[in-house]
Amino acid sequence: MLEKLFGFDKSKNNVKTEIIAGITTFMTMAYILAVNPSILGVTGMDKAALFTATAVSAIVATLAMALIAKLPFALAPGMGLNAFFAYTVVLTMGYTWEFALTAVFLEGIIFIILTAFNIREMIINAIPKNIKHAISAGIGLFIAFIGLQNSGIIVNNDAVLVGLGDLSSPTVLVALFGIIVTAVLLVLNVKGSLLIGILSSTVAAMILGVTHLPEGGIMSLPPSLEPILFKFDFSKVFTVDMVIILFTFLFVDMFDTVGTLVGVSDKAGMLTKEGKIPRVKQALFSDAIGTTFGAMLGTSTVTTYVESASGVSEGGRTGLTAFSVAVMFFIALFFAPLFIMIPGAATAPALFIVGLFMMTPVLSINFEDYSESIPAFFTIIMMPLTYSIADGIVFGMLAYVFIKVFTGKFKDVSLVMYILAALFILKFYLQ
Repeated sequence: MLEKLFGFDKSKNNVKTEIIAGITTFMTMAYILAVNPSILGVTGMDKAALFTATAVSAIVATLAMALIAKLPFALAPGMGLNAFFAYTVVLTMGYTWEFALTAVFLEGIIFIILTAFNIREMIINAIPKNIKHAISAGIGLFIAFIGLQNSGIIVNNDAVLVGLGDLSSPTVLVALFGIIVTAVLLVLNVKGSLLIGILSSTVAAMILGVTHLPEGGIMSLPPSLEPILFKFDFSKVFTVDMVIILFTFLFVDMFDTVGTLVGVSDKAGMLTKEGKIPRVKQALFSDAIGTTFGAMLGTSTVTTYVESASGVSEGGRTGLTAFSVAVMFFIALFFAPLFIMIPGAATAPALFIVGLFMMTPVLSINFEDYSESIPAFFTIIMMPLTYSIADGIVFGMLAYVFIKVFTGKFKDVSLVMYILAALFILKFYLQ
């Protein structure tokens, strides 16, 4: 039954490992339940309803990934995309949140069509193998940076952009404690070390006053979706602004998802000899379904989460891991106060260690061939520096095309890569 539902193989997979992997993934991405309502709430949307929309959209999309694609990836409303929704489309451009939701809904429909015609799969398969390895390493640096930033170990510094935070700060101490605990457990080969690290850090956070047990109990009924459910505005669909907004949503979501699927699959050893992701079409369908359904509920673009790497690092390899994440999101609907109390400093150690795990594919990059290694390095370094998986991929692929063309290696570049390069340049021009 598990094999039929989740692609579970008794000879290769372990139920306990898959469940722990799912819980670990959830714990590293549970912050979205608090952060997404906070970001989208600045548009005037009901924050309580947004909490429910965030959780339910994550449940549906991750269940689709578990049952259709049978892969260990979790989905939820994406960071970055929610900020673009709130701060650019609504607060800067002056459109209503109903208009922005309509753009997200249309994006989901377009993605379903593109996936049905294998266009998204074609793009993934067109990415050169060395760039795919670089994507994994770049994501590793990116999520480690997110962890260090969330905990205050790395802070904004006007002189040099980033700098070291206050090492005496309680949040920093919690994160450093968690990193040490998790690292020691890993060296001792303790199963569930990432999850134990998160729980230990949460206890330390309570002791230091970084977080507190919720007042009024740990359970509550999910808030109503009514204020944001099916609130679309199709009156300005055929405008230039809608085209630009829709293109931006499509671009960022596509390459964030591509980057996450490739990077995490590479780390998990799931790529085929040709560098392809198994059941990638089904995975992309799950992503598109999540975005479309999420817009109906009232939330921004749903995408595959890079934090899935934490579960993969714990041994998650099948849809059972994703199913476990979905179950945890369902539980969170009724235990919102408990899950929201877990601070970013407590999940930072897991993100930091997973960043290390994600670096290993870099060993497969051919650094002797500069026409391959320079684009790969661009991909790796630009992800954390631009704070965007998509931008890292764009710089890497553009460097690949230009270097190959100007050195006479035209045949190394596929037609799809040439088309993508033209679209990337157009995208920057539109910005």
